[in-house]
Amino acid sequence: MNIVAIAGSSSPHSYNKRLLEFMQQHFADDDIRVISTRGLPMFSEDDPLPESVKEIGEAIAAADAVIIAAAEYNHSLTSSLKSLLEWLSSDVHPLTGKPVFLIGASTHAQGGARAQIHLRDILLSPGVQAEVFQDEEFFLGDVRNAFDDQGNLMDEGTVKFLEKCYHEFLAYAKTVNQVKGGQADA
Repeated sequence: MNIVAIAGSSSPHSYNKRLLEFMQQHFADDDIRVISTRGLPMFSEDDPLPESVKEIGEAIAAADAVIIAAAEYNHSLTSSLKSLLEWLSSDVHPLTGKPVFLIGASTHAQGGARAQIHLRDILLSPGVQAEVFQDEEFFLGDVRNAFDDQGNLMDEGTVKFLEKCYHEFLAYAKTVNQVKGGQADA
């Protein structure tokens, strides 16, 4: 399956990007392309669509599914992720009808749960209308201690749960794409 994975943090040492990179390696049978919101221009309805955002929109439109790893700042999603979503719901709408899986990593115990609540509302709203996977939620808390020096998740139970969530999402994405007439190879 062709998946675009968005790391929703502008941090140069993003734990959410690290989680997506782990998934990229761990689920190597799928084509997972990790994209960061770091350095993207902030949304302004007066500005034309930036080339960097246009390329992300094209990648999403061509993908079978999207994973968004939402960092949590002040009990919500980051401004860089919110800005990207605003760009992607202004002139272009690549998330419309696209299967999306929300995950999150945080230094706190909740693992970004509150950011995912806000993100889910945005993704379901008019102008975006993504098909957000609702069955499982993956939150990685205490992320500072979750990875080894090679970027691997150390806790076997966490890896098993991530595998369960991911495979359930793939089945969901395949079904959504079939219903909507898409082509998925899950």
